[in-house]
Amino acid sequence: MNITDSIFYIGVDDKDLDLFESQYVIPNGISYNSYVIMDDKIAVMDTVDNRKTDEWFANLEKVLDGKTPEYLVISHMEPDHAANIQRFTEKYPETKLVGNVKTFSMLPQFFETDFSAKQVVVKEGEELSLGKHTLQFFMAPMVHWPEVMVTYDEYDKVVFSADAFGKFGALDTDEDWDCEARRYYFNIVGKYGAQVQALLKKLSGIDVEKICPLHGPILDANLSHYIGKYDTWSKYEPENKGVTVVYASIHGNTATAAKKMAEILESKGEKVSLFDLSRDDMAEAIEDSFRYDGLVLACSTYDGGLFPVMEDYLSHLKAKTFRNRTVALIENGSWAAISGRKMREALETMKDVTVLERVVSIKSSVKQNNIDEMEVLADELIASLNR
Repeated sequence: MNITDSIFYIGVDDKDLDLFESQYVIPNGISYNSYVIMDDKIAVMDTVDNRKTDEWFANLEKVLDGKTPEYLVISHMEPDHAANIQRFTEKYPETKLVGNVKTFSMLPQFFETDFSAKQVVVKEGEELSLGKHTLQFFMAPMVHWPEVMVTYDEYDKVVFSADAFGKFGALDTDEDWDCEARRYYFNIVGKYGAQVQALLKKLSGIDVEKICPLHGPILDANLSHYIGKYDTWSKYEPENKGVTVVYASIHGNTATAAKKMAEILESKGEKVSLFDLSRDDMAEAIEDSFRYDGLVLACSTYDGGLFPVMEDYLSHLKAKTFRNRTVALIENGSWAAISGRKMREALETMKDVTVLERVVSIKSSVKQNNIDEMEVLADELIASLNR
């Protein structure tokens, strides 16, 4: 695949992996992206996961056509991008490795080979000439590892963005970018909104015509859309008006309450996204919790605390810096319903989260008085969201 006349795609799709980072469901697989810049001096932009070593080397050799690369630029040391660094240097022993100080401090953690003689250490804003192409480096610490950097090719106006602007799904997948990029962003990069904002500020000062991430498609049109999404997401601002209803139910009664609440909200004109934490994809529940401005949590009391999947969900929210949202609570308990208090305590550890005072408290099964209370709670939630 030609990115430009002199930049070539040599990445590979992985459609056999079931869980990305051993936790995120990827029904349409994942791509490990890598690129080659052909110039007087040839630069390879990252390697790929060891699951696809042979296929990647075949792609690389086809593009090189017998030539030897001068540089391997290391954007990110995570193994799905850096696993083949040692094999690459064994095949091309004269090639230099380009990275920053933190890159080279991490290399010995993954490989026992001494790479010190091959290192080209770059700093913020420094440039490297390949001939017609000049590469400029921008540090992007904690987007989403501390050593991450992005590379700007001044000649073709291409940004090699590391994991930023990536998404789940193989490249031949026909699916909406926003949805899987959003799920990818909030579950992988979401904790580091301030650092993403810092990177966006750096990118705003350069002329960008294409974005080449390490996962997902090359972005070469309507870049303001993708950058705008990252701006919204990294500010933790709601992307859409609506309410995510998330429930943790043991025997089905709390599920009944959550579904009734969703029905009530929809009858009042709200867009609703509903999740059963025991069965649905946790990553999608996290994604939609950040996407919409309202949230309803319904949980059974369990062993004097929260049903475990709700506890897990709340820990994910906190880890990803959940903020700027309004939350309503529904609790259930047959003899001591305290899940409302426990959910409130967890939410109060998060910044800029408004939790409504009213809690609908159910004893075992849903009664008419509970439905009446949910009607009131829905009105209060909508009013709090300033509809």
